[in-house]
Amino acid sequence: MKGWFSLEYEPAFSVAPGEPVTFHAFNAGWRWDPDVEPERPEGAGHALNGPIEVVGARAGQTLVVHIDEVVPRGWGETFANGERFLWTLDGDEWAWGEHRVRSAPFLGVIGMSPPEPGAHSTIPPRRWGGNIDCKLLVAGSTLYLPISADGALLLAGDGHGAQGDGEVSGTAIECPLDRATLTFDVSELELRMPVARTADAWIAFGFDEDLDAAAALATETMLDLMEREFALSRTEALALASVSVDLHVTQVVNVAKGVHAILRA
Repeated sequence: MKGWFSLEYEPAFSVAPGEPVTFHAFNAGWRWDPDVEPERPEGAGHALNGPIEVVGARAGQTLVVHIDEVVPRGWGETFANGERFLWTLDGDEWAWGEHRVRSAPFLGVIGMSPPEPGAHSTIPPRRWGGNIDCKLLVAGSTLYLPISADGALLLAGDGHGAQGDGEVSGTAIECPLDRATLTFDVSELELRMPVARTADAWIAFGFDEDLDAAAALATETMLDLMEREFALSRTEALALASVSVDLHVTQVVNVAKGVHAILRA
């Protein structure tokens, strides 16, 4: 497990495009079991798997990440004002006392290191992905990320059992994963920020410490997508976006705030 983003790590996996890779994951607090104190390197962020080297991927291209499956372990935790709340998985719901939340597991972190040398925090999301924390990126979704270095060298982890847009306490249902499977392709698509495709929508992301700037980036990225996918002029895309695209606050707790623009297909 790695607790930082860095280009200095040796690849843990090397896969060809179209070849799946499967791994398990600790939760954000490096826990596998709820009552066992984890061994966490000092100063480390999320416990991440990888790097995953994608053969033939080159800096400047786009990595296409197919999220094939995300299988949570049977427990999770949420923190609020320093208090810990434990959840158990009961069928397709998470249970805490009398409270029930529908299970919708996803990887909170999928991304690549910035191109600069050194160790980089796993906390803020960036152009190359990372701690995106978007609850829509469940199994069956596809995430498109600008590639920062040859080989892609993607890191992933931070299992979430369920989360609300905003992640307002700073944590979702932080759960370890028994299994996650990703498959990769490489594209020449040019992106200013990540985009994603779900079963019923296109999603465009924006990240910035200023929420207004994040919203502007998500909007511009969505307009790029609409021009490309629907052969629209920029003005036509803007007019259509104003009546059909929804802006959601992805999270407000990870230094760089996130906004995702949603265009329902």
